[in-house]
Amino acid sequence: MYTDNRPTKLYNIGVSYVKADADTRGKFSLSKDNQLALLQEAQEKGLGEIFVLSTCNRTEITGFAEHPFQLISMLCKHSNGSVEEFAKVSYVNKDQDAIQHLFRMGTGLDSQILGDYEIVGQLRQAFKQAKEAGTTNAYLERLLNCVMQASKRVKNETKLSSGTTSVSYAAVQYLINNLPDYNSKNILVFGLGKMGKHTCKNLAEYTQNKKVSLINRTDYKTEEFVNEHTFIRLAKFKDLQEEIAKADVLIVSTGADIPTITKNHIAANKELLVLDLSMPANVAKEVGELEGVTIVNVDELSKITDETLAIRQQEIPIAEAIINTHKNEFNEWLNHRRFTPAINALKQSLLAIQKDEIDFHKKKIQNFDEEQAEVITSRLIQKITTQFVKHLKDENTSISQSIEVMSKVFGTNLESVNAEDN
Repeated sequence: MYTDNRPTKLYNIGVSYVKADADTRGKFSLSKDNQLALLQEAQEKGLGEIFVLSTCNRTEITGFAEHPFQLISMLCKHSNGSVEEFAKVSYVNKDQDAIQHLFRMGTGLDSQILGDYEIVGQLRQAFKQAKEAGTTNAYLERLLNCVMQASKRVKNETKLSSGTTSVSYAAVQYLINNLPDYNSKNILVFGLGKMGKHTCKNLAEYTQNKKVSLINRTDYKTEEFVNEHTFIRLAKFKDLQEEIAKADVLIVSTGADIPTITKNHIAANKELLVLDLSMPANVAKEVGELEGVTIVNVDELSKITDETLAIRQQEIPIAEAIINTHKNEFNEWLNHRRFTPAINALKQSLLAIQKDEIDFHKKKIQNFDEEQAEVITSRLIQKITTQFVKHLKDENTSISQSIEVMSKVFGTNLESVNAEDN
């Protein structure tokens, strides 16, 4: 597929919500620093064309390798997961399956909550990070562009993303469905990343609760957000333990690599509902052992379904048709890219034959019409190359064998410019 003496197979390997629970996904989660370290190692090992995606629902690597284990071993090295665990819950996609996976993921069809488009921004950011690190190529850039075009069309032309359904939305819906007096509860949101901001906004939109407090490790960021959203009370990070003591509901969205809430933060016999929106989990397991404390994690929140999801299910065939259109466009580009060097070499060989023959007949035939001969032979060359392209595009064709035959027939080394078979 890719032809600069690098590995030629495209792979997509990883773990996701489909087979791996929240704890297992947490082990394979990659911090920003670890993602960059992985990309650097890939370059050093000659696996330069890859990008890494790590979210609460999945961690995966997409790129070129001779064997998928090259990518798997790097993932395990830079995370807390083992090869043995990976084998039990993983997926490995190759070439066209990897391409299909990216299209489904980028259009929301493979999201834990169908039609959740948060993954689109995460995918775009993952590729941007890889590009800045110098680990992308024209193939991956073209593929991601096609995925984003399909994603935009699915969002604009279908109801796959109708309504509001995300983990932060599901958290608020959980409170509404499970706490009869949720509007009078003291709610503390801990963490002001993207998830924390969305949670605060959803609380404002879907409840009438006026007792929402926000706390974050960096106080000045909290102050800026609270100044723009006056319905939220500002809480200081140094008072975290005291704020938890006053709360009925604690929503954790800190996005750290280790637990930010432990047993020490919660007083004995405290009645508390904890919603942990982070991946890996930011609430220590021991907190769930405390009497009166209930923990709900991202997997449980993602089970929340409503009429919105039923509507979205009906839109899947339309979304799949859009995907096929853009995937076919990408494969057309890919085929053209793979065949062009060999076709050009064949054409040059035929043009050389044309020139020799016209020169020969100019000397042998009186009043030879050179211009007419060029028109006729040029049409023949075009027809031959067109038929050769059609032959190469046949899915049952062995490209390397076909070009080897053409090389022998025309005495031209077309094989030196040929990409490997998929």
